Amino acid sequence: MAEDRIVAGQLKSDDLWDRALRPQRLGEYIGQEKVKERLSVFTEAAIGRSEPLDHVLLYGPPGLGKTTLGHIIANELGVGIRFTSGPAIERPGDLAAILTNLDDREVLFIDEVHRLNRTVEEVLYPAMEDFALDLVLGKGPSARSLRLDLPRFTLVGATTRAGMLTSPLRDRFGVILHLDFYPADELAVIVTRSAELLGVEVEDGVALEIARRSRGTPRVANRLLKRLRDYAQVRAEGRLTRTVLEEGLSLLDVDLRGLDAVDRRVLEAVGRRYGGGPVGLETLAAAVGEEPGTLEDVVEPYVLQMGLMERTPRGRQLTLEGYRYLGLEPPARQTLLPLQETDPEP
Repeated sequence: MAEDRIVAGQLKSDDLWDRALRPQRLGEYIGQEKVKERLSVFTEAAIGRSEPLDHVLLYGPPGLGKTTLGHIIANELGVGIRFTSGPAIERPGDLAAILTNLDDREVLFIDEVHRLNRTVEEVLYPAMEDFALDLVLGKGPSARSLRLDLPRFTLVGATTRAGMLTSPLRDRFGVILHLDFYPADELAVIVTRSAELLGVEVEDGVALEIARRSRGTPRVANRLLKRLRDYAQVRAEGRLTRTVLEEGLSLLDVDLRGLDAVDRRVLEAVGRRYGGGPVGLETLAAAVGEEPGTLEDVVEPYVLQMGLMERTPRGRQLTLEGYRYLGLEPPARQTLLPLQETDPEP
């Protein structure tokens, strides 16, 4: 299952180390240069006016640093930060309890903001716009409305599915920032920094090789580094060499492109079981024993970026590169559209 994958970035036992490896200021944050530049300008302007930073929406694939940026925004502003998630706020009262306990200019980070309940979302609108909370007390003819003033705060919403946000909610974010996959050279810098913090001795060139297999994702790079550190400790006296790297990645079932067994199972299903596609998401998920959301959030972003598979109006299908990866010949009569000319499936 996805939670057991080294590439999933969801292994809870390493959360303490994850926090230790996180940069604390924009100057320490590696990559995402345009995002950093914009945040630097916006935070400095807010501080200069003694105002809260406008609400921020961070979106992009999992593991790219959205939560880390939430911490950094609060640190740059010199304020506290509180964390919650969309599914955790079940009722308007839950949201009211959170908002009324915020301090002035504090940051409220809501992960998976696209999963907010619609009723909760409607209560959030005046809170974001007017720093006020509209409550209805009682029922029927005796019901009355009450408006509570709130501290001025900054909402930082994080999502992997910006398209699932309702327009009214999305429009209330004044700063919308997209995080993209990292190139290997930037990931290598992250791996080197993490290795120093973890006290791991890494042979020259190994950090770059780890980066190339990290799916363009810092979280995956750090997970791989820590699991390779474990392997080196047990099998190679603690030093991470190229030989240890290859042996460790073989144990983890991660190939030269950074694909693991789940990725390959998905590609094999499309290529061998369904003749290269197209095949619908629900059908494909059932075939490989994963949830459709897992395929969309964890598997597809990377295999699409690698050009191994594409989404079409009729479903998922292999590209020519995907056929080559699997060692298959594409059907003679099948037309494979270039990625840039294909309309993505919703």
